[in-house]
Amino acid sequence: MISRRLLRIKVLQILYAYFIAGKESLPAPEKTLRNSIEYTYDLYNYLIFLILEIYSYAAERIEMAKQKQLPSYEDLNPNTKFINNIIIRQLSENNQLNEEIKRSGLSWKNKPELIKNIYQQIIDSNTYKEYMGNKDHNKNKTAGQGGNNYNEDKKLIINIYKNNISTSELLFQTLEEENIFWNDDIEFVISMIIKTVKNFTENSNENTQLLPLYKNEEDRKFAGRLLSCTINNSDEYKDMIERFSKNWDIERVVFMDIVIMQILLSEILEFPDIPVKVSMNEYLEISKYYSTKKSFFFINGVTENIITLLKKTNRIKKSERGMQGGL
Repeated sequence: MISRRLLRIKVLQILYAYFIAGKESLPAPEKTLRNSIEYTYDLYNYLIFLILEIYSYAAERIEMAKQKQLPSYEDLNPNTKFINNIIIRQLSENNQLNEEIKRSGLSWKNKPELIKNIYQQIIDSNTYKEYMGNKDHNKNKTAGQGGNNYNEDKKLIINIYKNNISTSELLFQTLEEENIFWNDDIEFVISMIIKTVKNFTENSNENTQLLPLYKNEEDRKFAGRLLSCTINNSDEYKDMIERFSKNWDIERVVFMDIVIMQILLSEILEFPDIPVKVSMNEYLEISKYYSTKKSFFFINGVTENIITLLKKTNRIKKSERGMQGGL
């Protein structure tokens, strides 16, 4: 499921483009935001499907080796532990995954070099070699298809995503060319996939549910509301920022910082269930990745002063949940 932090980042990206373009120049920011979020879920399914393509490539190599004119003993008696991996089988049979891939039309079929590249990284890794060389797997009580050990199979797939897929430069280049919205999503999406694999059990079947797009209805509404509230009150928020930036040359302040603070003020004022401290921490953390080294101190100093005023004038209204912590 998409986290609140990623939703905040997507709102930031859309608003930055919206304000830079001159507001009316960017059509339907709400639609752009919605598409961006949905593309992240497409990437989630797309990268799960990647391991199935790698499996297919491995299976094809085994069959091709058997067809050699002079096959070796190893060619005729291959180690099939990887292509018998139970997690891969469960994913390949998953109805939700197959339906999502069919709906999106995404495919790795035209990217053989990428599949070959990642597969080579996998088989060269010590983790894979240890996995394939473990001859005691069929002695375990939890052994499944082909004698494979379920926990061992799960551990391998998690390691592949952590150490091979997440570090593939060729994969990053490929995804960047396919969809500009995926640039900042890969790390988070892989963490979603790892969580999905961890949630699978030996009893998982074709109807096992993958992670949903949103955690709940509240999260589904969060990003759209944050976007619209910031746009509707942007002039007021910008005035506040300029007022409390007297010790800074506002003309030289990075524009991204202004946008971050507008969204932060919107969240503080319009979302009573979210504690002020949580909002502050989230956007200060985001500023480390999306702005300059000085941004953290500028945003923190200016917004602390604005918050002090807002509290004095009773502008900040927090529910009991928002007072205690949470989101």
